[in-house]
Amino acid sequence: MALTDEAASSQTSPIQSQTAPAYAAPTKTVPPQHSPASGTASRAAKAAFAGIVAGNFMVLLDATILNVALPDLKTHLHASAAALPWTVDAYTVVFAGLMLASGAVADRFGARRVYQSAVALFGLISLLCALAPNAAGLIAGRALLGSAAAGMVPASLALLAGLYPDAKERMKAVGAWAALSGIGLAVGPVLGGALVAAGGWRLVFVVNPPLALVSWFLVRGLVSHPAEQRKKFDVPGLVLFTVALCALTYGLVDAGTRGWGTPAALVALAIAVLAAVAVAFVERRAETPVLPPELLRLGRVRSNLVTAVAANYIFYGLLYSVSLWLEETRHLSPAMTGVAFLPMMVPLCILPFLTSRLAHRFGARPMVMVAMVADIGVGALLFTVGAHSSLAVVTVAQVLMAVATTMTIPSITADMAVATPRPLAATGQGALNAARQTGSALGVAILGTLSGMHAAGIAMAAGALITLVLTGLTRRSSSRSARLGVTPNGRSG
Repeated sequence: MALTDEAASSQTSPIQSQTAPAYAAPTKTVPPQHSPASGTASRAAKAAFAGIVAGNFMVLLDATILNVALPDLKTHLHASAAALPWTVDAYTVVFAGLMLASGAVADRFGARRVYQSAVALFGLISLLCALAPNAAGLIAGRALLGSAAAGMVPASLALLAGLYPDAKERMKAVGAWAALSGIGLAVGPVLGGALVAAGGWRLVFVVNPPLALVSWFLVRGLVSHPAEQRKKFDVPGLVLFTVALCALTYGLVDAGTRGWGTPAALVALAIAVLAAVAVAFVERRAETPVLPPELLRLGRVRSNLVTAVAANYIFYGLLYSVSLWLEETRHLSPAMTGVAFLPMMVPLCILPFLTSRLAHRFGARPMVMVAMVADIGVGALLFTVGAHSSLAVVTVAQVLMAVATTMTIPSITADMAVATPRPLAATGQGALNAARQTGSALGVAILGTLSGMHAAGIAMAAGALITLVLTGLTRRSSSRSARLGVTPNGRSG
């Protein structure tokens, strides 16, 4: 059975009246009250939801699964100290750089078509990564994986927007999507350690093809169509945004691993600044800007983008810095390092189901503020960690950070789905995830490469404090709108 999403009502605002990705059924339309979240949904709708979750689970799994495999990878591929970090970071750099472009592509050509193409490529490229003969080949494969991941995430959110036309149901569904797929973040280090112990780093990439096949198969019934009123591509804007994001993430990671005075890092950061200035100049004159003013004028959208950077900066910074501390300072094996992350896995797997409901009830703003206070506490704990500190202190920091993350990511993802006009669903989610991946690179570059856990704790607490202040300055009306599931123009999401 195919699924359906009716076009927006003629009573919507001009931007909402554009045709969103549609889902055609051969016989009848599935009304909103029969959405998958209602308990009376069709089996096909539930399967499609599961397929979308499986794809994003795989994307997030690959963001963390390789970290604990680095010593084994270094031994077998003879990777240099300079090349080794890029086996992890090439994925994030390309992911961040292409996220905005892929959101625009999904809006233009249809979410399902883009999603299925990207998920198929992800599975195929994973096999190539498993067969990489050297570090350079693996880095290239990881970069290609990042491009496929960038194609999947915004399109998957657009597919969810089509499955759940009702704003409140859509917010619940996106929260559940974020909660379920986010388990991949927690499973990554534990599964990676087990696979390396069982057969080496190559097994890490064998996990992806079965997940990709399942995801591709389950979403095949979704028939998405591009908008009838097709926008022209803002090619200069897309190119400049991609260059700026790629150069920024490259410069941050290279500076963090080699030093802030290296020529490559300085040149990359200079290119990022120049590209950002060029973007501001070009977008003023663009007929269809890559980041539509309709999005950037919304306070909730701006707040979500800032929070996305901070949340991933803290999460990935802690993950990377603690991994280094466990393996290099405490001399734990990859398998034992994975086990050391088990306490973090439990709240990351369970709490999102609760926090997504809390976000639906209270709104994203208060959830984010509480989470940032918790992250300040995490930074304070890490500040006390030395070479001979008890693992219990790091464990408490992990758990507290996991709780904060589960309060933040589902909240801002669901809120973004409601705050963003339906025809720009993929573009909005592309911007959100580009912000998250930029935060990931920032976290690895700064927190993961500072000298000692003391400095990492200070950097983490500072990032959380800045975000807390900015979130507190957000108008209360935005939070109230989020609770009601109403867009700033006064209409239901």
